[in-house]
Amino acid sequence: MRDLLFEIGTEELPAGFIQPALAQLRENFIKKAAALNLDHREVVCKGTPRRLALLVFGLEENQRDCREELLGPSKMAAFGADGKATRAVEGFARSKGVEVADLQVVETAKGQYLMLIREVAGRPAIEMLPELLQQLILEMTFAKSMRWGSNLHPFARPIQWLTSLFGSEVVPLAHEGIVSSSLSRGHRFMANHDISIVSAATYENQLTENHVMVDPAARRQAVLSEIEQAVALSPENDGCRVAIDEELVDTVTNLVEYPFGICGSFDRKYLQLPAEVLITSMREHQKYFPVVDSQGNLQPSFVAVNNTRVNDPTISRKGHQRVLRARLEDALFFFNTDRETSLAKRREMLGGIVFQAKLGTMSEKTERIVKLTRMLSEILEPGLTETACRAALLCKADLLSNMVGEFPSLQGVMGAAYALHDGEAPEVAQAIQEHYMPKRAGAELPGSAVGALVGLADRLDTIAGCFGIGQIPTGTADPFGLRRLSLAVLSIIAGRGYRLSLQEIIRKALALYGGKVNGSSATVEAVMTFIQARFVNDCVTKGMDPQAVDAVVSVSFDDVIDILARIDAFTAIRAEEAFALLAAAYKRIGNIIKDNDDTAVDASCFAAAAEEKLYAVFLQVHEQVQALLARREYHAALKALLDLKQPVDTFFDEVMVMADDPVQRRNRLNLLTAIGQLVLQIGDISRMQEN
Repeated sequence: MRDLLFEIGTEELPAGFIQPALAQLRENFIKKAAALNLDHREVVCKGTPRRLALLVFGLEENQRDCREELLGPSKMAAFGADGKATRAVEGFARSKGVEVADLQVVETAKGQYLMLIREVAGRPAIEMLPELLQQLILEMTFAKSMRWGSNLHPFARPIQWLTSLFGSEVVPLAHEGIVSSSLSRGHRFMANHDISIVSAATYENQLTENHVMVDPAARRQAVLSEIEQAVALSPENDGCRVAIDEELVDTVTNLVEYPFGICGSFDRKYLQLPAEVLITSMREHQKYFPVVDSQGNLQPSFVAVNNTRVNDPTISRKGHQRVLRARLEDALFFFNTDRETSLAKRREMLGGIVFQAKLGTMSEKTERIVKLTRMLSEILEPGLTETACRAALLCKADLLSNMVGEFPSLQGVMGAAYALHDGEAPEVAQAIQEHYMPKRAGAELPGSAVGALVGLADRLDTIAGCFGIGQIPTGTADPFGLRRLSLAVLSIIAGRGYRLSLQEIIRKALALYGGKVNGSSATVEAVMTFIQARFVNDCVTKGMDPQAVDAVVSVSFDDVIDILARIDAFTAIRAEEAFALLAAAYKRIGNIIKDNDDTAVDASCFAAAAEEKLYAVFLQVHEQVQALLARREYHAALKALLDLKQPVDTFFDEVMVMADDPVQRRNRLNLLTAIGQLVLQIGDISRMQEN
């Protein structure tokens, strides 16, 4: 066995393309090698902005020998009445390069057929690799691809060289006029020359010697070390540190082949800008890291990561500072200009922004958000109604600001800053910023009740409106991010412990659209089904018992806090020994009663002691359970239901439910139905039965 190296050298790839491309390269090779019976050990992919590399260790030099079984025509079709071979079987044999006599008769599910069985020796890997590697290039996909010159096949960026080694032997390969070799290339600026690669085992070290860190993990760690060291070596930043943004670290890692950190500074006057503005300007435009003090306060410094070592760091530092100064000057101009117009005035201009063609403008959406916020506040936080409505009225006004136009990610942040400048209450400003939270699954929730109320109203309005016009997510198509919005609604409700009827709020949200949407019960049901599916997926993802979740939501889905309490109760009671038996018994009850919904029981019709006993225990348990359910003590209610286990078992052992007497049969079915409906008030316990 030998090691395989395959490197695709390119012009600089976009940072976001590299990791997905490496994952594709690895996955596609493993699939193709398996299909070709090529055994191997570890498969590793590494890359930089200028190269995507596949390293396969311990690749066998030959395919595995295999046994081919090629099914031919049926025996009946293969031979005529005279026993001679027909044209069908002769053609089959000829196409396989054998004689009819070499075929064997085998038994199949369809009868007797002729089959060619032969042992096939594996081909040398070196003969198969050129086509395999060619396919790896052709099948690679990117978010955006391009063609250049007279080339026929698209790729993310122009391919410049191909390095392909099987052991020390070059794998012959040509793609769009580029011929493979053992040559790779060093760093574009610090080692701009060819490198003769000895083998896959020496590949990484040889590149490192030529200022290319091809391992993304090692390069990422080097980026972190460089930015930390850059601040440590800066006297004016004594005691300060870099504010690490993990996504920015990932981006910078894939922008360089060898990182060099350098610390710069900017005028303190820019600190009058909100910290988020400074950080966003540095991150989005320049890929710079901000510097903060020990308390986390932003300092007038930053760290840039260069792709090359410079002879005079001062020149590089001044260059970075000059570019950032222009960006921050623009931001300061936008900030000061925006504050000349109040948020209240900007809100009046929201009629010029379309929310959705069929759903109206952002001004109309704001009006609905205010009304929904009032409804929610009166239910959940009556003392905050006026504050919440004021925040809802202004929450979208910053969309018309210059700053949000330049940096859309600052919506809410700028609204809060401008609200404080306008003299709005701090609670209003905080809610304007927080109503966009959480921005993704698992992200931080609104810290204030007002922010939570406005955030709920905003998202519920969007969800209801989109469903009301038939804009329902399908497959991966979710243009309005309704899945994300639904998860945010559920997270806020759970995080704040809000008790409310989702169904009722959705119905009211649809009603606020008037005749613009279909506000029928079917639409409400569709929205609830959609949110329920997100709830179930989220619960399972968080590690909750899937059967407990199913037991509760299969019966009802409306009050999220109540549902979570029931799920917890089912999960806790599962450890009780009698629970599994009760679940099995209830499943049996469900199978017997089917569509019966009558619960009227006549004790005078009892003909067996077992049914009398069951009814007596049921009445006692029913009283206990109803009292516990009224106090939402679901775990205690489930424990009380366990008392039914023994009399139910005895009932089934001694009583014939489907008696010949129609009165007795109906009475027994009604008794079981009453038991079933009592259990269903908590959840479908039969779904907790062990398989």
